[in-house]
Amino acid sequence: MTVLPDDGLSLAAEFPDATHEQWQRLVEGVLRKSGKDVSGEAAEDALSTKLQDGLTTRPLYTAPETPDEIGFPGFAPFVRGGSAAGGAAAGWDVRQRHLGSDPVRVNEAVLTDLENGVTSLWLSLGGPGGLPVDALPRALDGVYLDLAPVSLDAGAAYADAARALLRLYAERGVAPEAARASLGADPLGHEARTGEVLDLADAVGLAREAAAHWPGVRALSVDALPYHEAGGSAAEELGLSLATGVAYLRALTEADGDGGLGVEAALGQLEFRYAATADQFLTIAKFRAARRLWARIAQACGAPDAGAQRQHAVTSPVMMTRRDPWVNMLRTTVASMAAGVGGADSVTVLPFDHELGLPDAFARRIARNTSTILLEESHLARVIDPAGGSYYVERLTDELAYAAWEFFQTVEKAGGLAAALRSGLVAERLAATWAERSKQLARRREPITGVSEFPLLSERPVEREPAPAGPSGGLPRVRRDEAYEALRARSDAHLAATGSRPRIFLAALGPAAAHTARATFTANLFQAGGVEPVHDPVSVDAATAADAYAASGADGMAVLCSSDALYEEQAEAVAAALRAAGATTVFLAGKPGTSADAVDEYVFAGCDAVAVLSSVLDRMGVAS
Repeated sequence: MTVLPDDGLSLAAEFPDATHEQWQRLVEGVLRKSGKDVSGEAAEDALSTKLQDGLTTRPLYTAPETPDEIGFPGFAPFVRGGSAAGGAAAGWDVRQRHLGSDPVRVNEAVLTDLENGVTSLWLSLGGPGGLPVDALPRALDGVYLDLAPVSLDAGAAYADAARALLRLYAERGVAPEAARASLGADPLGHEARTGEVLDLADAVGLAREAAAHWPGVRALSVDALPYHEAGGSAAEELGLSLATGVAYLRALTEADGDGGLGVEAALGQLEFRYAATADQFLTIAKFRAARRLWARIAQACGAPDAGAQRQHAVTSPVMMTRRDPWVNMLRTTVASMAAGVGGADSVTVLPFDHELGLPDAFARRIARNTSTILLEESHLARVIDPAGGSYYVERLTDELAYAAWEFFQTVEKAGGLAAALRSGLVAERLAATWAERSKQLARRREPITGVSEFPLLSERPVEREPAPAGPSGGLPRVRRDEAYEALRARSDAHLAATGSRPRIFLAALGPAAAHTARATFTANLFQAGGVEPVHDPVSVDAATAADAYAASGADGMAVLCSSDALYEEQAEAVAAALRAAGATTVFLAGKPGTSADAVDEYVFAGCDAVAVLSSVLDRMGVAS
């Protein structure tokens, strides 16, 4: 055993610090070996990833690139958290969502959740299929309202629902200082979802009453989910939440007569709701940037110390899939972890079967246990701002905040959020963002596990009781899986009508080492559209391809899968044999232009998979 001298020097002191230029030269060398002859900034650009909102993730971040003013937890600009202790005392608030119109069933679910780790309730009331407002007391029967905070989501019926909850507090003897609730008044969010314009007067009245008599109650919600669900980016979601919050601050502080609230009281009446996605670092940065941005608004209003944003995180509905829904458990775990690390005060984990209908007991259990495991076993809340100080996270937070502020200013210049919604500015901006993202999804640049990557055609569908229809008439609701879901639905209908799925034959040439990679890629691609790949026998040549194709039951199409070298040797002869056996279209898995005289079309990494699959189903005669 070697004993190091106790001279106070670290072992690293013997080595000089590496410079950025030295690292860059090493990167250049690696890239040259892969065929990319680039140097300097171009070498770093080759390893960078472009994000939405004009942001770029670079391969290396260093201390000089880190913003200087990030503050301390609990102090402006609140980047590091709204309170000095963060969630170290009790973790984040585990808030479960409850849907359905039957107050008895809702009550059973509520009590089960509260007995098993949930710490607050999010109730959907009013509207078609929602819980009737007059059924609220029955739905909360047996709930200790002085211990379990309640958040309401009642759309246009927010005023009636809020007053029903406040009456219930009074009837059950809950002391005003003990009540904890979010009344959910969000007229602009309702307009975004439905197109229906609501007067802010009722929301202002609720805020006045809450500020005067219910110190633990917040009257207004700033819900950014309508913009996220319409395809908006992180910066757009933040920018529109700022515009909403500012509109509400104006209404609360400029109320007629002597009833207007002071700025600090008005700030205390708002709770913000954001989506948490499986992009963990972007989600962490989003919640940190949101607090920084709102602190800037509070500072401009003259109340810098009252700008700690109250945040409610909801795992993204956009990322949830209907096919292979079990993978949603992984997505929501990453999203809820990121929200908690980012400093969200409350976290709602949507059940993995959220997109299929009303969740069953198992799905609800998994949803609430996700937060329990993160808090009680992973101890995520025991460290205050665990991402703080990361060069990457701090830089991403800063860049996202600037991008969001720029869009917020665009909305304000258009006359504020209400004017921007009614003029179509918001809808057009979000539609353009979603169109660009849809291209990435279609080309599988943004993979969806279980849908666009590694789909399983033999999976048994998960069936659930239909959920109440959500509000409509305003901004659209998009889903990442929607294009692939439409293709899979066509395949399902074909299976039901004919007893088999549409099929395509994989003509693999040469040994497994030559064709496995491209055959696997091709099989995944076609299964994403519900087309069953037939890879039997494992390998064919010009003499065996015709018989293999005939036995496959393929619907007029085949794909050559192998190495470029074997394509040069065998593609022409094998393609001719396939056509002689009845194949009307022969694809080649590889770079376009390879064996161009032998094949009709190509599939390759980065191709428009949705367009290819749609065209294939059309030519196979699969009804749309």
